[in-house]
Amino acid sequence: MNILVITTSLRKNSNSELLADYFIKGAQEQHHNVEKITLKDKKIAFCHGCLACQSLGECIIKDDSNGIVKKMCNADILVFATPIYYYEMSGQMKVLLDRANPLFSLNYSFRKVYLLATAADSDDYAIKRAYSGLEGWVECFEKAKLCGYVFAGGVTRENDIIKHPALQKAYELGKSL
Repeated sequence: MNILVITTSLRKNSNSELLADYFIKGAQEQHHNVEKITLKDKKIAFCHGCLACQSLGECIIKDDSNGIVKKMCNADILVFATPIYYYEMSGQMKVLLDRANPLFSLNYSFRKVYLLATAADSDDYAIKRAYSGLEGWVECFEKAKLCGYVFAGGVTRENDIIKHPALQKAYELGKSL
């Protein structure tokens, strides 16, 4: 399977990126083809809402999102890793989801989508809105399904996640695909 993992934290050595790396390790051990894209150094502008992408098959804004969206289109599985900010996915993740609008008019391959998330708040409630937001995006793609998530709460600073049990869960999720 072709798996695309998109990490959305802008922080160097972020907890959500480490969570993604454990997922990737598990998936690679099962001999899946895994590509990781980080939004850290990408330029992605806001969607203009012009809907030109529906007829063109790509966005008229020329930035890094068009290349990412093409990779999303060709992946069998999409995995998004995000820090939780104010009980929601990162803003850069939401902007990318908005800019993925060309996928509606394309024959996208992905059927499964997963969420990996980290937050300072350790309560499971912390992921609820981010999960719901991604779920709403996935529901727009009738051939795809949001299949699950791994949440690491109580992690704030760089490397706080090192001994967190969510790392093993992410690894096992990757390995189970």
